[in-house]
Amino acid sequence: MATSNLIYAPELAISEWFNVSHPLTLAELRGRPVLLHSFQLLCPGCVSQSIPQVQKIERIFADTDLQVIGIHTVFEHHAAMSPVTLKAFLHEYRIKHPVGVDLPDEQTDTPITMQRFGLRGTPSSILIGRDGAIKHHIFGVEDDMAVGARIAMALAEKVPDLSPASKADDTVGCAEGRCEISKHIAS
Repeated sequence: MATSNLIYAPELAISEWFNVSHPLTLAELRGRPVLLHSFQLLCPGCVSQSIPQVQKIERIFADTDLQVIGIHTVFEHHAAMSPVTLKAFLHEYRIKHPVGVDLPDEQTDTPITMQRFGLRGTPSSILIGRDGAIKHHIFGVEDDMAVGARIAMALAEKVPDLSPASKADDTVGCAEGRCEISKHIAS
């Protein structure tokens, strides 16, 4: 009997959504690959490199079921990066994919989604597979070819059986905002 350990993506904690008709959850997107990109509108690397790369990804993978989600993760200059400012920024930069405002934490300057995913700063990207497991997590901007290859591999994965019966033998252990699922697979 073989055991595989997967780190499943924690749920997003969002205070406000843009470019969507209803709030998104990672649970409802299970079965599709998801690219989360965490950014701040006053982050030079985000504006000059990360956001243009994400827009390129959207164009290249437009005919697939890849879901791109932006997370506006404000951990500094809070007053300058309000949702009103973000709305204007999204319009000016023609950002059309869903963007959520990371929910502030009352005890610290680090917002909740940033804490849950263990993000070190912006820009950061997380690729989540069809099964909800984190495939790749990076702080900074990765080479276009590497990102494209990772996304292509995630898109090529078989869509998992998401029926309740298929989840019966999963065991869950969560710590520090991350959940580990051990699924026993008969060999």
